[in-house]
Amino acid sequence: MVERRAELTPDAAMIIDDRDRVLTFAGYRDAALRAAAGLAELGAGPGAAVSWQLPTRLSTLVLQAALARLGAVQNPIIPVYREREVGFCVRQTGARLLLVPSVWRGFDYQAMAKEIAAGVGGLDVVVCDGELPEGDVSVLDGIPVPDDPEEIRWLYYTSGTTSDPKGARHCDTSVTASGVAMVERQHVADDDKFGLAFPFAHIGGVSNLSVSLSSGCTLVIAEAFDPAEATALFARHDVTLVGGGPAFFMAFLAEQRKQPGRSILPKLRLCSGGGAPMPASQHYEIQSEMGGRGCGHAWGMTEAPIIAQNTPDDPDEKLAETEGRPLAGAEIKVVGFDGAPAGVGAEGELWIRGPMVCRGYIDEALTAAAFEGGWFHTGDVGYLDAEGYVTLTGRVKDIIIRKGENISATEIEDLLFAHPKVADAGVIGLPDEQRGERVCAVVELASGAEGLTLAEVGDYFRASGIMPQKIPEQIEVVESLPRNATGKVLKHELRARLSD
Repeated sequence: MVERRAELTPDAAMIIDDRDRVLTFAGYRDAALRAAAGLAELGAGPGAAVSWQLPTRLSTLVLQAALARLGAVQNPIIPVYREREVGFCVRQTGARLLLVPSVWRGFDYQAMAKEIAAGVGGLDVVVCDGELPEGDVSVLDGIPVPDDPEEIRWLYYTSGTTSDPKGARHCDTSVTASGVAMVERQHVADDDKFGLAFPFAHIGGVSNLSVSLSSGCTLVIAEAFDPAEATALFARHDVTLVGGGPAFFMAFLAEQRKQPGRSILPKLRLCSGGGAPMPASQHYEIQSEMGGRGCGHAWGMTEAPIIAQNTPDDPDEKLAETEGRPLAGAEIKVVGFDGAPAGVGAEGELWIRGPMVCRGYIDEALTAAAFEGGWFHTGDVGYLDAEGYVTLTGRVKDIIIRKGENISATEIEDLLFAHPKVADAGVIGLPDEQRGERVCAVVELASGAEGLTLAEVGDYFRASGIMPQKIPEQIEVVESLPRNATGKVLKHELRARLSD
């Protein structure tokens, strides 16, 4: 993909960073080859595991292609991971190299990496502060270009709820399939500018890299997410697409509301992303206040970058309330809580298969538990409508069972999002002697709100007409909800904190 795009549009801008530096497609290929040569001299090569934990920089995107050229097994690690998680990743992958920045955003990654390496045999630490090791590309003549797209060369970790992270085994096919299909689904063209402000070490990074290589569009990247700075960067370069998830989109909306009546991103045609449930109101708010088509939401996970996605041609109600339809090659089926196939509109666990699904986990016991007859059990709960659109309603572990009634946490969250005093919310079930579980809403207050009482929430929910069993029975106001790198609320942390 790198070579083909460099031949098709060598001088077109592929990446623009937050320092306004531009790398063309030909320049990207050449930089990747030089870095591949330098990394080869450090021990990277076919089958060698290389872990890296780097910010979203030009060099980080180059690194992905450099390691791909070498046929190395690369293990991107999101920057929020610390010694326990990073140590687990490098030990389980058998990493030969660990690439980190020295100090970034106040944290000493170099010191952490060296401490980990001291306890792991055969691991070398390479510090990369924006520059990669480089070498003479002639050394690559002796290293064959990888030619098996099904060979496992990508290891991505997703945080476990109570134990160690789970390592998903990916190949070139699975990490690129979603991005290539997304080009057609969301009408991405070579004149699009795609703004990205999330960690590129997340699996969404390589998916969006595939979007660029497939379509010829330009990626506009921010090293770290600061809403004001990202907005200025994206406006400066006429961004037409914004990637990320609901938490990122809400931050851009907050920036927009500081300048009502004038779009902060005048060229925006679509917000594109997923990673967490999106309240229906967000689509309409972005559409009316920022302009463009609103939100082209998607459904994906570390184990399968994107499975379903909206198209800009979808009606507003589909854009607002669904995750779209399966991408090319993807299949979704709904299995009821009784284990039988669920019909149209019936809720159950979503099972998936397709080229973008990982080839299992590093831990074979996890693979055996998650796959059945080629289908991956996502743990997400939802339904398919008659037109094939998928709607998420929660997680298997997010279903609150109150006095025998199944209650969707997502439905309650959607109502809370629309409350004028609520900026964000996470709803969980907590152990309760009388009810089995009780409904607890954990909320961040909107700017200027001075408090939120259980009585206020009760009145608000009753006015909505919702069944009484779904009205929150406990309210916890927090300064900020715990989140992962993509903005998803970490409910297991809330349950652990509040279960007593």
